Amino acid sequence: MSEAKANPSPLHPSPLLDAMVQLQDIQQFRELHWEGSFAEYLDLVTADPTVARNAYQRLYDLIMQFGTETYSEFKKDIVRYRFFDDPFDNGKDAVFGLDVHLEKLVRVLKSAALGYGTERRVILLHGPVGSAKSTIVRLIKKGLEWYSRQPEGRLYSFEWRLPSGEVVPSPLHEEPLKLIPLEMREDILGRINGSSKARYAIKLEGDLDPVSRFLFKQAMTEEKGDLTRVLDRIRVKRLILSERDRIGIGTFQPKDEKNQDSTELTGDINYRKIAEYGSDSDPRAFNFDGEFCVANRGIIEFVEMLKLDVAFLYDLLGASQEHVIKPKKFAQTAIDEVIIGHTNEPEYRKLQSNEFMEALRDRTIKIDVPYITTWKAESRIYQKDFKGGRIKAHIAPHTLEMAAMWAVLTRLEEPKKHNLSLIQKLRLYDGKTLPGFTEDNVKELRKVARREGLQGISPRYIQDKISNALVREAESAYINPFMVINELEAGLDSHSLISDEELKKHYRDLLGVVKKEYEDIVKNEVQKAIAADEDAITRLCGNYIDNVKAFCLKEKVRNTYTGDYEEPDERMMRSVEEKIDIAEARKEDFRRELMNYIGGLAIDGKAFDFRQNERLYRALELKLFEDQKDSIKLTSLVSQVVDKDTQAKIDVVKQRLIANYGYDDQSATDVLNFVASIFARGDARRS
Repeated sequence: MSEAKANPSPLHPSPLLDAMVQLQDIQQFRELHWEGSFAEYLDLVTADPTVARNAYQRLYDLIMQFGTETYSEFKKDIVRYRFFDDPFDNGKDAVFGLDVHLEKLVRVLKSAALGYGTERRVILLHGPVGSAKSTIVRLIKKGLEWYSRQPEGRLYSFEWRLPSGEVVPSPLHEEPLKLIPLEMREDILGRINGSSKARYAIKLEGDLDPVSRFLFKQAMTEEKGDLTRVLDRIRVKRLILSERDRIGIGTFQPKDEKNQDSTELTGDINYRKIAEYGSDSDPRAFNFDGEFCVANRGIIEFVEMLKLDVAFLYDLLGASQEHVIKPKKFAQTAIDEVIIGHTNEPEYRKLQSNEFMEALRDRTIKIDVPYITTWKAESRIYQKDFKGGRIKAHIAPHTLEMAAMWAVLTRLEEPKKHNLSLIQKLRLYDGKTLPGFTEDNVKELRKVARREGLQGISPRYIQDKISNALVREAESAYINPFMVINELEAGLDSHSLISDEELKKHYRDLLGVVKKEYEDIVKNEVQKAIAADEDAITRLCGNYIDNVKAFCLKEKVRNTYTGDYEEPDERMMRSVEEKIDIAEARKEDFRRELMNYIGGLAIDGKAFDFRQNERLYRALELKLFEDQKDSIKLTSLVSQVVDKDTQAKIDVVKQRLIANYGYDDQSATDVLNFVASIFARGDARRS
């Protein structure tokens, strides 16, 4: 490559470089890199005290910034926090179906933000593997990074500009107001808080970090107690939280005990600097780079917290209750950070049974994060993962929903009511109605099933098996529910977390339940596609209403073909009513109710529209399907011998499946063949 090409000049401009320059926001860069004197920062805080919020207050305000929505479920108002939809990354880490538990988490954060005591606790997310614990923390960390870059979430730290020219940042990214000497704080903070209408009063805990305290004392000596000249050495800077840069966000996870010690939390001596400063007790010879130090002003995450060695857990006691850490050879040092960990159930049971960890249990707030137990919400996980431009293969309708149905069924406890099946329980949890079951009944079902959501199949297993099906069926360019169900069943033999053969058998039986549900769903869709002729349904409805009217008024019906007046067609009326389970004994009541309803609409000047009566519309669809299926000869599909007229009718049905239900040509053909085989089996049994 020539030098001119390698180094673009005005004579050889680079279009891509020009595009980069156009995309750069210089003004935002300047705002994010603002710096000023300590005096300027005092003016800034006086004008906007929210810049000096503590870590819990900032996190709570971040969540609330995105607003809430309230909905009712089983007579209970539930708040949905839009923050958990992941507005930062197009929903990549969105959390579904856990609104009740997330509401508990946000209540803890609100209490901590208001200083009611929960700020002195470790928040512990507890649940089975794959239940979104890590996702929740990842979303919080991502949100804090974003918030620190917004005007509403700005925060600041400082650095020392020494006479020698050396620049020394506060190693713990301290709040600049902590430079106010302890004996002056009450007075100065009182003045700021007194003139402010901010939601939170500014409170500062503890002294400066050891390095800043050392430099402050040294500067006071050099400047002979002149505080103004000491603070002239300070430059306040905007602080941007970043996990990658290890600023305000720390993560700690268990490792081999031989390769991990508690200095990873609180920092360690820098032996190369001892020669420079002459003592290992000089704070400048210490690396304040432990995770507690890194996370100051933000959040620290403890991955699989209860798998940590006991020595690490003891460090949590002071960090949570007193908000202090103990670096080696230094006094206790104040910290300001949210401490959040997550663990699974076996490890939590160990904590409960360990009498030596009573102090930690007392300082822990447990937030359950179970598996999702509603079908719709579980489906959204897989829709998020497998629907979109990056998936080239066509995923047939209901493929992801059937996988989600099985996952939820494995997590539910068998109902103790003899008249309720597991699949019916799933429907009730999903908001469907069943005769004889009220919202109070559903609340009671949830209440007595204490293990639901803490057992069953993980979403990760489902995701892995859907991925396997996509790879295995790459040549066919599409997958259907049976392909995924086969993967789910085959994987049970080697499932690393399931060794109980009885449990495996139960899970396989539930796959059979899912297959039956899928059969019913696609039969219903094909029936609707065959009976989708609106003109034919309208004519059938008109004929039915005319006959019902004549029946109720004890009149005759005019035959439009012969012109003769005939008795109402009882056989036709019953063929419609039987589709919606209207018993012979109730037919007169049903017909009179329908006529009264139509008459009431007429009095109000409204026309009757059968489409608004869901039960009647469904009955008409099923009747029309019954009348038309023989003319289409759907069952002849399985023989692969189809005459030209029948094929034309089948092609119309196929196009309806594609247009109305999301199939492609291949999956529509396959589902028609599948439904045809079901009807063929039914015809064979009846013959």
